[in-house]
Amino acid sequence: MTRLVQYHRNMVLRLLKSFFSIVILSEAKNLSAQFEKLNEILRRGGKPPLLRMTIPAKFLKNLILFHHTANYRLARIRNFIAAIGVLLLYPNFPMFSGTIEKALPISLIQQKIDSAQSGDTIVITGRRYLGNLVIDRRVVLLGLNSPVVCGDGVGSVVTCTADSCTLKGFIIEHSGAMLVNEDAGVLVKSKGNLIEENQLRDVLFGVYLLAADGNSIVRNTIVGRQRLELGERGSGMHLFNSHHNKFKGNIIRDVRDGFYIQYANHTLIEENEASGLRYGVHYMYADSNVFLRNKFFDNVAGAAIMYSRGILMRGNEFVHNRGFSSFGILFQDCHGLVADSNLIADNVVGMFYESSTDNLFRHNIIARNDVALEMFQNSTGNTFSENNFLENLSPLIIIGKHTETRWSFNGAGNYWSSYDGYDLDHDGIGDVPMKIQNVFSYLEGVRPNLRLYLNSPASQALSMATEAFPIVAINEEVDDHPLVRPVPLFSIVVAGSTNSPAPLVAGSKEAKGGALYVPMLLILIAVGISYFHLARREAI
Repeated sequence: MTRLVQYHRNMVLRLLKSFFSIVILSEAKNLSAQFEKLNEILRRGGKPPLLRMTIPAKFLKNLILFHHTANYRLARIRNFIAAIGVLLLYPNFPMFSGTIEKALPISLIQQKIDSAQSGDTIVITGRRYLGNLVIDRRVVLLGLNSPVVCGDGVGSVVTCTADSCTLKGFIIEHSGAMLVNEDAGVLVKSKGNLIEENQLRDVLFGVYLLAADGNSIVRNTIVGRQRLELGERGSGMHLFNSHHNKFKGNIIRDVRDGFYIQYANHTLIEENEASGLRYGVHYMYADSNVFLRNKFFDNVAGAAIMYSRGILMRGNEFVHNRGFSSFGILFQDCHGLVADSNLIADNVVGMFYESSTDNLFRHNIIARNDVALEMFQNSTGNTFSENNFLENLSPLIIIGKHTETRWSFNGAGNYWSSYDGYDLDHDGIGDVPMKIQNVFSYLEGVRPNLRLYLNSPASQALSMATEAFPIVAINEEVDDHPLVRPVPLFSIVVAGSTNSPAPLVAGSKEAKGGALYVPMLLILIAVGISYFHLARREAI
Protein backbone atom coordinates (compact mmCIF):
# COMPACT_ATOMS: atom_id res chain seq x y z
CA MET A 1 0.00 0.00 0.00
CA THR A 2 2.83 2.36 0.87
CA ARG A 3 4.58 1.70 -2.44
CA LEU A 4 1.38 2.37 -4.38
CA VAL A 5 0.87 5.69 -2.59
CA GLN A 6 4.51 6.60 -3.22
CA TYR A 7 4.17 5.71 -6.91
CA HIS A 8 1.08 7.91 -7.37
CA ARG A 9 2.71 10.73 -5.41
CA ASN A 10 5.77 10.66 -7.68
CA MET A 11 3.60 10.60 -10.77
CA VAL A 12 1.67 13.69 -9.60
CA LEU A 13 4.90 15.52 -8.81
CA ARG A 14 6.35 14.71 -12.25
CA LEU A 15 3.20 15.94 -13.97
CA LEU A 16 3.18 19.14 -11.95
CA LYS A 17 6.86 19.67 -12.61
CA SER A 18 6.41 19.23 -16.36
CA PHE A 19 3.41 21.54 -16.42
CA PHE A 20 5.12 24.24 -14.38
CA SER A 21 8.26 23.94 -16.50
CA ILE A 22 6.36 24.63 -19.71
CA VAL A 23 4.52 27.57 -18.15
CA ILE A 24 7.56 29.13 -16.52
CA LEU A 25 9.86 28.74 -19.53
CA SER A 26 7.37 30.64 -21.65
CA GLU A 27 6.52 33.29 -19.08
CA ALA A 28 9.60 33.59 -16.84
CA LYS A 29 10.99 36.69 -18.46
CA ASN A 30 7.65 38.48 -18.43
CA LEU A 31 6.94 37.45 -14.84
CA SER A 32 10.37 38.58 -13.63
CA ALA A 33 9.80 42.08 -14.99
CA GLN A 34 6.33 42.17 -13.47
CA PHE A 35 7.57 41.10 -10.05
CA GLU A 36 10.26 43.78 -10.11
CA LYS A 37 7.55 46.40 -10.68
CA LEU A 38 5.34 44.81 -8.05
CA ASN A 39 8.09 44.77 -5.44
CA GLU A 40 8.92 48.39 -6.15
CA ILE A 41 5.28 49.39 -5.60
CA LEU A 42 5.13 47.42 -2.36
CA ARG A 43 8.33 49.03 -1.10
CA ARG A 44 6.75 52.45 -1.62
CA GLY A 45 3.73 51.37 0.40
CA GLY A 46 1.38 51.38 -2.57
CA LYS A 47 -1.12 48.77 -3.73
CA PRO A 48 -0.32 46.45 -6.63
CA PRO A 49 -2.31 47.57 -9.72
CA LEU A 50 -3.54 44.11 -10.67
CA LEU A 51 -6.61 44.47 -12.83
CA ARG A 52 -7.19 41.13 -14.51
CA MET A 53 -4.69 38.74 -12.94
CA THR A 54 -6.61 36.42 -10.63
CA ILE A 55 -3.86 33.98 -9.61
CA PRO A 56 -2.09 35.01 -6.36
CA ALA A 57 1.26 36.70 -6.99
CA LYS A 58 2.93 34.76 -4.17
CA PHE A 59 2.13 31.50 -5.91
CA LEU A 60 3.60 32.74 -9.20
CA LYS A 61 6.76 33.74 -7.40
CA ASN A 62 7.00 30.26 -5.86
CA LEU A 63 6.85 28.77 -9.36
CA ILE A 64 9.95 30.73 -10.34
CA LEU A 65 11.71 29.69 -7.15
CA PHE A 66 10.84 26.12 -8.03
CA HIS A 67 13.44 26.20 -10.80
CA HIS A 68 16.02 28.49 -9.21
CA THR A 69 16.39 27.47 -5.58
CA ALA A 70 19.24 25.25 -4.50
CA ASN A 71 17.02 23.23 -2.20
CA TYR A 72 15.19 21.47 -5.00
CA ARG A 73 13.31 18.93 -2.93
CA LEU A 74 11.97 21.53 -0.51
CA ALA A 75 10.88 23.74 -3.39
CA ARG A 76 9.11 20.78 -4.99
CA ILE A 77 7.11 20.06 -1.84
CA ARG A 78 6.33 23.73 -1.29
CA ASN A 79 5.07 24.27 -4.82
CA PHE A 80 3.09 21.06 -4.72
CA ILE A 81 1.25 22.31 -1.62
CA ALA A 82 0.81 25.76 -3.17
CA ALA A 83 -0.58 24.27 -6.38
CA ILE A 84 -3.12 22.13 -4.54
CA GLY A 85 -4.15 25.13 -2.41
CA VAL A 86 -4.68 27.34 -5.45
CA LEU A 87 -6.63 24.67 -7.29
CA LEU A 88 -8.89 24.22 -4.26
CA LEU A 89 -9.40 27.91 -3.50
CA TYR A 90 -9.43 29.21 -7.10
CA PRO A 91 -10.79 26.36 -9.24
CA ASN A 92 -11.88 28.65 -12.09
CA PHE A 93 -8.98 31.07 -12.37
CA PRO A 94 -7.32 31.68 -15.75
CA MET A 95 -3.66 30.92 -15.15
CA PHE A 96 -2.11 33.93 -16.90
CA SER A 97 -5.07 35.95 -18.09
CA GLY A 98 -3.66 39.42 -17.71
CA THR A 99 -0.77 41.70 -16.95
CA ILE A 100 0.00 44.43 -14.48
CA GLU A 101 -1.24 47.55 -16.18
CA LYS A 102 0.44 50.89 -15.74
CA ALA A 103 -1.51 53.55 -13.84
CA LEU A 104 -2.63 56.57 -15.82
CA PRO A 105 -2.45 60.24 -14.80
CA ILE A 106 -5.64 61.80 -13.44
CA SER A 107 -5.23 64.59 -16.00
CA LEU A 108 -6.85 62.31 -18.57
CA ILE A 109 -10.13 62.52 -16.64
CA GLN A 110 -9.64 66.15 -15.63
CA GLN A 111 -9.25 67.19 -19.28
CA LYS A 112 -12.53 65.53 -20.17
CA ILE A 113 -14.28 67.40 -17.35
CA ASP A 114 -12.71 70.72 -18.29
CA SER A 115 -13.76 70.37 -21.93
CA ALA A 116 -17.29 69.06 -21.21
CA GLN A 117 -20.47 71.05 -21.64
CA SER A 118 -22.92 71.47 -18.78
CA GLY A 119 -24.95 68.26 -18.40
CA ASP A 120 -22.57 66.01 -20.37
CA THR A 121 -22.01 62.38 -19.39
CA ILE A 122 -18.40 61.22 -19.12
CA VAL A 123 -17.73 57.48 -19.03
CA ILE A 124 -14.45 56.27 -17.50
CA THR A 125 -13.36 52.65 -18.02
CA GLY A 126 -11.82 50.35 -15.44
CA ARG A 127 -8.25 51.62 -15.22
CA ARG A 128 -6.21 53.12 -12.39
CA TYR A 129 -5.69 56.88 -12.30
CA LEU A 130 -3.24 58.68 -10.03
CA GLY A 131 -3.93 62.14 -8.58
CA ASN A 132 -6.72 64.31 -7.18
CA LEU A 133 -9.79 65.24 -9.20
CA VAL A 134 -11.91 68.42 -9.22
CA ILE A 135 -15.47 68.44 -10.61
CA ASP A 136 -16.16 72.11 -11.26
CA ARG A 137 -18.97 71.90 -13.80
CA ARG A 138 -22.29 70.03 -13.99
CA VAL A 139 -21.45 66.60 -15.42
CA VAL A 140 -22.36 62.96 -14.93
CA LEU A 141 -19.19 61.00 -14.21
CA LEU A 142 -19.78 57.25 -14.63
CA GLY A 143 -17.25 54.53 -13.92
CA LEU A 144 -17.43 51.23 -15.82
CA ASN A 145 -15.73 48.16 -14.31
CA SER A 146 -14.79 50.11 -11.16
CA PRO A 147 -12.02 52.50 -12.26
CA VAL A 148 -9.71 53.50 -9.40
CA VAL A 149 -8.97 57.11 -8.53
CA CYS A 150 -5.93 57.05 -6.24
CA GLY A 151 -5.20 60.40 -4.62
CA ASP A 152 -1.75 61.80 -4.18
CA GLY A 153 -2.00 61.65 -0.38
CA VAL A 154 -2.60 65.38 0.10
CA GLY A 155 -6.09 66.92 0.39
CA SER A 156 -9.29 65.30 -0.84
CA VAL A 157 -9.25 62.77 -3.68
CA VAL A 158 -12.41 64.12 -5.37
CA THR A 159 -13.68 67.66 -4.78
CA CYS A 160 -17.07 68.65 -6.17
CA THR A 161 -17.73 72.40 -6.42
CA ALA A 162 -20.43 72.40 -9.11
CA ASP A 163 -24.14 71.83 -8.48
CA SER A 164 -26.19 68.85 -9.69
CA CYS A 165 -23.31 66.50 -10.51
CA THR A 166 -23.27 62.69 -10.43
CA LEU A 167 -20.35 60.53 -9.32
CA LYS A 168 -21.04 56.82 -9.72
CA GLY A 169 -19.16 53.53 -9.89
CA PHE A 170 -15.63 54.51 -8.81
CA ILE A 171 -13.10 53.18 -6.33
CA ILE A 172 -11.70 56.19 -4.48
CA GLU A 173 -8.67 55.85 -2.22
CA HIS A 174 -5.61 57.41 -0.57
CA SER A 175 -6.75 60.81 0.69
CA GLY A 176 -4.66 63.19 2.77
CA ALA A 177 -4.23 62.81 6.52
CA MET A 178 -5.10 66.27 7.90
CA LEU A 179 -8.29 66.45 9.97
CA VAL A 180 -8.24 70.27 9.99
CA ASN A 181 -8.15 70.36 6.18
CA GLU A 182 -11.19 68.08 5.76
CA ASP A 183 -9.15 65.57 3.74
CA ALA A 184 -11.77 63.20 2.37
CA GLY A 185 -12.47 60.65 -0.29
CA VAL A 186 -15.18 62.96 -1.67
CA LEU A 187 -15.48 66.60 -0.56
CA VAL A 188 -18.74 68.25 -1.62
CA LYS A 189 -19.14 72.03 -1.54
CA SER A 190 -22.23 72.36 -3.73
CA LYS A 191 -25.92 71.47 -3.98
CA GLY A 192 -28.06 68.77 -5.53
CA ASN A 193 -25.36 66.17 -6.23
CA LEU A 194 -25.67 62.39 -6.39
CA ILE A 195 -22.82 60.27 -4.98
CA GLU A 196 -23.80 56.68 -5.74
CA GLU A 197 -22.33 53.15 -5.67
CA ASN A 198 -18.73 54.12 -5.01
CA GLN A 199 -16.14 52.34 -2.87
CA LEU A 200 -14.07 54.58 -0.64
CA ARG A 201 -11.06 53.06 1.11
CA ASP A 202 -7.91 54.29 2.84
CA VAL A 203 -9.51 57.72 3.33
CA LEU A 204 -9.53 60.01 6.38
CA PHE A 205 -13.10 61.23 5.93
CA GLY A 206 -15.43 59.34 3.62
CA VAL A 207 -17.89 61.86 2.17
CA TYR A 208 -17.62 65.38 3.62
CA LEU A 209 -20.47 67.84 2.99
CA LEU A 210 -19.39 71.41 3.69
CA ALA A 211 -22.18 73.99 3.31
CA ALA A 212 -23.76 71.60 0.82
CA ASP A 213 -27.56 71.25 0.65
CA GLY A 214 -29.90 68.81 -1.05
CA ASN A 215 -27.39 66.05 -1.88
CA SER A 216 -28.06 62.30 -2.09
CA ILE A 217 -25.41 59.83 -0.90
CA VAL A 218 -26.63 56.37 -1.89
CA ARG A 219 -25.24 52.80 -1.67
CA ASN A 220 -21.60 53.64 -1.09
CA THR A 221 -19.10 51.57 0.88
CA ILE A 222 -16.62 53.40 3.11
CA VAL A 223 -13.68 51.77 4.88
CA GLY A 224 -11.46 54.01 6.98
CA ARG A 225 -7.93 53.66 8.25
CA GLN A 226 -8.05 50.91 10.85
CA ARG A 227 -4.36 51.42 11.64
CA LEU A 228 -5.21 54.79 13.25
CA GLU A 229 -6.65 55.29 16.72
CA LEU A 230 -10.34 56.23 16.81
CA GLY A 231 -9.61 59.85 17.68
CA GLU A 232 -7.23 60.19 14.72
CA ARG A 233 -9.75 59.05 12.11
CA GLY A 234 -12.35 61.10 10.32
CA SER A 235 -16.06 60.31 10.02
CA GLY A 236 -17.63 58.18 7.33
CA MET A 237 -20.25 60.82 6.51
CA HIS A 238 -19.46 64.28 7.84
CA LEU A 239 -21.96 67.14 7.56
CA PHE A 240 -21.32 70.72 8.59
CA ASN A 241 -23.79 73.51 7.94
CA SER A 242 -25.53 71.33 5.34
CA HIS A 243 -29.29 70.83 5.18
CA HIS A 244 -31.90 68.65 3.42
CA ASN A 245 -29.45 65.85 2.57
CA LYS A 246 -30.27 62.17 2.10
CA PHE A 247 -28.17 59.12 3.00
CA LYS A 248 -29.47 55.70 2.05
CA GLY A 249 -28.04 52.18 1.83
CA ASN A 250 -24.44 53.03 2.73
CA ILE A 251 -22.05 50.66 4.55
CA ILE A 252 -19.45 52.25 6.84
CA ARG A 253 -16.75 50.73 9.02
CA ASP A 254 -13.42 51.50 10.67
CA VAL A 255 -13.90 55.27 10.87
CA ARG A 256 -14.43 57.52 13.91
CA ASP A 257 -18.18 58.22 13.62
CA GLY A 258 -20.42 56.68 11.00
CA PHE A 259 -22.44 59.91 10.60
CA TYR A 260 -21.30 63.16 12.18
CA ILE A 261 -24.03 65.76 11.74
CA GLN A 262 -23.40 69.30 13.04
CA TYR A 263 -25.54 72.33 12.31
CA ALA A 264 -27.38 70.23 9.73
CA ASN A 265 -31.19 70.16 9.78
CA HIS A 266 -33.78 68.11 7.89
CA THR A 267 -31.46 65.19 7.13
CA LEU A 268 -32.78 61.75 6.16
CA ILE A 269 -30.64 58.76 7.19
CA GLU A 270 -32.16 55.50 5.98
CA GLU A 271 -31.13 51.83 5.75
CA ASN A 272 -27.44 52.34 6.43
CA GLU A 273 -25.07 50.04 8.32
CA ALA A 274 -22.09 51.06 10.46
CA SER A 275 -19.73 49.02 12.65
CA GLY A 276 -16.31 49.22 14.27
CA LEU A 277 -16.75 52.91 15.17
CA ARG A 278 -16.94 55.29 18.11
CA TYR A 279 -20.52 56.45 17.44
CA GLY A 280 -22.73 55.04 14.71
CA VAL A 281 -24.44 58.42 14.37
CA HIS A 282 -23.48 61.62 16.17
CA TYR A 283 -25.87 64.60 16.18
CA MET A 284 -24.62 68.00 17.33
CA TYR A 285 -27.01 70.96 17.10
CA ALA A 286 -28.97 69.21 14.36
CA ASP A 287 -32.76 69.55 14.43
CA SER A 288 -35.70 67.92 12.65
CA ASN A 289 -33.81 64.91 11.31
CA VAL A 290 -35.32 61.52 10.41
CA PHE A 291 -33.50 58.29 11.15
CA LEU A 292 -35.06 55.09 9.69
CA ARG A 293 -34.15 51.36 9.60
CA ASN A 294 -30.40 51.69 10.18
CA LYS A 295 -28.12 49.09 11.80
CA PHE A 296 -25.33 49.98 14.23
CA PHE A 297 -23.35 47.28 15.97
CA ASP A 298 -19.94 46.63 17.53
CA ASN A 299 -19.36 50.31 18.30
CA VAL A 300 -18.59 52.26 21.45
CA ALA A 301 -22.07 53.78 21.17
CA GLY A 302 -24.76 53.11 18.62
CA ALA A 303 -25.88 56.74 18.55
CA ALA A 304 -25.14 59.98 20.39
CA ILE A 305 -27.96 62.52 20.07
CA MET A 306 -26.66 65.78 21.53
CA TYR A 307 -28.07 69.31 21.69
CA SER A 308 -30.77 68.54 19.15
CA ARG A 309 -34.54 68.80 18.86
CA GLY A 310 -37.29 67.13 16.88
CA ILE A 311 -35.48 63.89 15.96
CA LEU A 312 -37.53 60.93 14.69
CA MET A 313 -35.95 57.48 15.13
CA ARG A 314 -37.88 54.49 13.83
CA GLY A 315 -37.02 50.86 13.07
CA ASN A 316 -33.32 51.11 13.87
CA GLU A 317 -31.06 48.50 15.48
CA PHE A 318 -28.45 49.34 18.13
CA VAL A 319 -26.86 46.02 18.98
CA HIS A 320 -23.74 44.79 20.77
CA ASN A 321 -22.14 48.15 21.52
CA ARG A 322 -19.78 47.17 24.29
CA GLY A 323 -16.67 48.53 25.93
CA PHE A 324 -15.83 51.06 28.60
CA SER A 325 -18.82 53.41 29.06
CA SER A 326 -20.65 51.99 26.03
CA PHE A 327 -24.26 52.82 25.20
CA GLY A 328 -26.86 51.73 22.73
CA ILE A 329 -28.07 55.36 22.50
CA LEU A 330 -26.82 58.40 24.40
CA PHE A 331 -29.14 61.40 24.79
CA GLN A 332 -27.47 64.64 25.88
CA ASP A 333 -29.60 67.80 26.07
CA CYS A 334 -32.08 66.31 23.60
CA HIS A 335 -35.71 67.46 23.49
CA GLY A 336 -38.90 66.60 21.63
CA LEU A 337 -37.59 63.33 20.20
CA VAL A 338 -39.75 60.38 19.14
CA ALA A 339 -38.16 56.90 19.27
CA ASP A 340 -40.51 54.29 17.85
CA SER A 341 -40.03 50.56 17.07
CA ASN A 342 -36.27 50.44 17.62
CA LEU A 343 -34.19 47.50 18.86
CA ILE A 344 -31.68 48.26 21.62
CA ALA A 345 -30.05 44.98 22.61
CA ASP A 346 -26.87 43.53 24.09
CA ASN A 347 -25.28 46.82 25.15
CA VAL A 348 -23.59 47.81 28.38
CA VAL A 349 -26.24 50.51 28.84
CA GLY A 350 -29.26 50.45 26.57
CA MET A 351 -30.15 54.16 26.72
CA PHE A 352 -28.45 56.93 28.68
CA TYR A 353 -30.08 60.29 29.44
CA GLU A 354 -28.67 63.58 30.67
CA SER A 355 -30.53 66.89 30.55
CA SER A 356 -32.96 65.40 28.02
CA THR A 357 -36.63 66.27 28.42
CA ASP A 358 -40.06 65.75 26.87
CA ASN A 359 -39.13 62.81 24.67
CA LEU A 360 -41.44 59.93 23.71
CA PHE A 361 -40.33 56.29 23.62
CA ARG A 362 -42.85 53.75 22.41
CA HIS A 363 -42.94 50.30 20.79
CA ASN A 364 -39.22 49.69 21.33
CA ILE A 365 -37.45 46.49 22.35
CA ILE A 366 -34.83 47.02 25.07
CA ALA A 367 -33.34 43.59 25.63
CA ARG A 368 -30.37 41.79 27.16
CA ASN A 369 -28.50 44.92 28.18
CA ASP A 370 -26.48 45.10 31.37
CA VAL A 371 -28.52 48.19 32.27
CA ALA A 372 -31.65 49.00 30.29
CA LEU A 373 -31.91 52.71 31.20
CA GLU A 374 -29.56 55.07 33.00
CA MET A 375 -30.82 58.58 33.78
CA PHE A 376 -29.68 61.75 35.44
CA GLN A 377 -32.39 63.31 37.55
CA ASN A 378 -32.36 66.38 35.30
CA SER A 379 -33.95 64.28 32.52
CA THR A 380 -37.60 64.99 33.16
CA GLY A 381 -40.90 64.72 31.35
CA ASN A 382 -39.95 61.70 29.23
CA THR A 383 -42.68 59.18 28.40
CA PHE A 384 -42.33 55.40 28.01
CA SER A 385 -45.29 53.42 26.68
CA GLU A 386 -45.74 49.93 25.19
CA ASN A 387 -42.05 49.08 25.18
CA ASN A 388 -40.70 45.58 25.81
CA PHE A 389 -38.00 45.39 28.50
CA LEU A 390 -36.63 41.87 28.13
CA GLU A 391 -34.00 40.10 30.22
CA ASN A 392 -31.97 43.15 31.18
CA LEU A 393 -29.70 42.61 34.17
CA SER A 394 -30.85 45.91 35.66
CA PRO A 395 -33.93 47.80 34.41
CA LEU A 396 -33.07 51.31 35.64
CA ILE A 397 -30.30 53.30 37.29
CA ILE A 398 -30.98 56.86 38.37
CA ILE A 399 -28.15 59.25 39.14
CA GLY A 400 -29.91 61.41 41.69
CA LYS A 401 -33.25 60.94 43.47
CA HIS A 402 -36.00 60.86 40.83
CA THR A 403 -36.69 61.87 37.22
CA GLU A 404 -40.43 62.59 36.94
CA THR A 405 -40.63 60.12 34.07
CA ARG A 406 -44.05 58.98 32.86
CA TRP A 407 -43.97 55.20 32.61
CA SER A 408 -47.37 54.85 30.93
CA PHE A 409 -49.50 56.75 28.44
CA ASN A 410 -53.29 56.55 28.04
CA GLY A 411 -53.43 53.63 30.45
CA ALA A 412 -50.78 51.56 28.66
CA GLY A 413 -47.51 50.93 30.43
CA ASN A 414 -44.62 48.70 29.39
CA TYR A 415 -43.83 44.99 29.44
CA TRP A 416 -41.15 44.02 31.97
CA SER A 417 -39.83 40.46 31.87
CA SER A 418 -38.92 40.83 35.56
CA TYR A 419 -42.50 41.71 36.56
CA ASP A 420 -43.91 39.17 39.02
CA GLY A 421 -47.36 40.63 39.52
CA TYR A 422 -50.74 39.24 38.43
CA ASP A 423 -53.73 40.11 36.24
CA LEU A 424 -56.92 38.85 37.87
CA ASP A 425 -59.32 40.66 35.54
CA HIS A 426 -57.44 39.48 32.39
CA ASP A 427 -57.35 42.92 30.79
CA GLY A 428 -53.64 42.64 29.94
CA ILE A 429 -52.67 45.21 32.59
CA GLY A 430 -51.02 44.09 35.81
CA ASP A 431 -53.04 44.67 38.96
CA VAL A 432 -49.88 45.46 40.94
CA PRO A 433 -47.64 48.39 39.92
CA MET A 434 -44.15 47.57 38.71
CA LYS A 435 -41.42 49.03 40.93
CA ILE A 436 -38.81 49.60 38.28
CA GLN A 437 -35.75 50.15 40.44
CA ASN A 438 -34.86 47.87 43.34
CA VAL A 439 -32.65 48.85 46.24
CA PHE A 440 -29.50 47.39 44.70
CA SER A 441 -30.02 49.33 41.46
CA TYR A 442 -30.47 52.44 43.57
CA LEU A 443 -27.18 51.81 45.36
CA GLU A 444 -25.52 51.10 42.03
CA GLY A 445 -26.55 54.53 40.78
CA VAL A 446 -24.81 56.06 43.77
CA ARG A 447 -21.81 53.71 43.69
CA PRO A 448 -21.26 52.41 40.12
CA ASN A 449 -18.52 50.01 41.26
CA LEU A 450 -21.20 47.93 42.99
CA ARG A 451 -22.18 46.57 39.55
CA LEU A 452 -19.48 43.97 40.15
CA TYR A 453 -21.88 42.33 42.65
CA LEU A 454 -24.97 42.67 40.47
CA ASN A 455 -25.92 38.97 40.45
CA SER A 456 -24.29 38.02 43.72
CA PRO A 457 -26.27 36.25 46.51
CA ALA A 458 -25.91 39.39 48.63
CA SER A 459 -27.63 41.59 46.03
CA GLN A 460 -30.43 39.06 45.56
CA ALA A 461 -30.93 38.76 49.29
CA LEU A 462 -31.01 42.54 49.67
CA SER A 463 -33.62 42.88 46.94
CA MET A 464 -35.81 40.14 48.46
CA ALA A 465 -35.53 41.67 51.92
CA THR A 466 -36.62 45.12 50.75
CA GLU A 467 -39.60 43.59 48.94
CA ALA A 468 -40.69 41.78 52.08
CA PHE A 469 -39.89 44.68 54.41
CA PRO A 470 -39.95 47.94 52.40
CA ILE A 471 -38.30 50.07 55.05
CA VAL A 472 -35.66 51.55 52.71
CA ALA A 473 -37.09 54.44 50.67
CA ILE A 474 -35.34 54.67 47.30
CA ASN A 475 -37.51 56.44 44.69
CA GLU A 476 -40.96 56.44 43.18
CA GLU A 477 -40.16 55.17 39.69
CA VAL A 478 -43.24 53.01 39.19
CA ASP A 479 -45.07 51.73 36.13
CA ASP A 480 -48.69 51.88 37.31
CA HIS A 481 -50.00 50.00 34.26
CA PRO A 482 -47.47 47.24 33.50
CA LEU A 483 -48.32 44.93 30.63
CA VAL A 484 -48.44 41.23 31.43
CA ARG A 485 -47.71 40.15 27.84
CA PRO A 486 -45.05 41.46 25.43
CA VAL A 487 -46.17 44.00 22.89
CA PRO A 488 -46.30 42.25 19.47
CA LEU A 489 -43.63 44.28 17.70
CA PHE A 490 -40.80 42.78 15.64
CA SER A 491 -38.46 39.97 16.69
CA ILE A 492 -34.94 40.46 17.93
CA VAL A 493 -32.60 40.24 14.94
CA VAL A 494 -28.86 39.70 14.99
CA ALA A 495 -27.35 42.81 13.37
CA GLY A 496 -25.76 42.17 10.02
CA SER A 497 -27.64 38.93 9.25
CA THR A 498 -29.51 38.69 5.96
CA ASN A 499 -30.44 35.11 5.17
CA SER A 500 -30.95 33.74 8.66
CA PRO A 501 -34.15 31.88 9.57
CA ALA A 502 -36.95 33.55 11.48
CA PRO A 503 -35.32 35.36 14.39
CA LEU A 504 -36.18 34.45 17.96
CA VAL A 505 -37.81 36.63 20.57
CA ALA A 506 -35.96 36.57 23.86
CA GLY A 507 -37.51 34.08 26.26
CA SER A 508 -39.20 31.94 23.59
CA LYS A 509 -39.03 28.13 23.75
CA GLU A 510 -37.11 28.02 20.49
CA ALA A 511 -34.46 30.37 21.85
CA LYS A 512 -34.01 28.29 24.98
CA GLY A 513 -33.79 25.08 22.95
CA GLY A 514 -31.25 26.63 20.58
CA ALA A 515 -28.91 27.18 23.50
CA LEU A 516 -28.37 23.40 23.65
CA TYR A 517 -27.03 23.27 20.10
CA VAL A 518 -23.45 24.31 20.86
CA PRO A 519 -22.92 21.86 23.80
CA MET A 520 -24.37 19.02 21.73
CA LEU A 521 -22.10 19.88 18.83
CA LEU A 522 -19.05 19.89 21.11
CA ILE A 523 -20.04 16.50 22.51
CA LEU A 524 -20.38 15.05 19.00
CA ILE A 525 -16.96 16.40 18.03
CA ALA A 526 -15.40 14.89 21.16
CA VAL A 527 -17.01 11.50 20.45
CA GLY A 528 -15.80 11.63 16.86
CA ILE A 529 -12.22 12.38 17.91
CA SER A 530 -12.28 9.54 20.47
CA TYR A 531 -13.59 7.13 17.86
CA PHE A 532 -10.87 8.18 15.42
CA HIS A 533 -8.09 7.54 17.94
CA LEU A 534 -9.61 4.19 18.91
CA ALA A 535 -9.84 3.06 15.29
CA ARG A 536 -6.27 4.17 14.70
CA ARG A 537 -4.96 2.13 17.65
CA GLU A 538 -6.86 -0.95 16.48
CA ALA A 539 -5.40 -0.56 12.98
CA ILE A 540 -1.89 -0.44 14.42
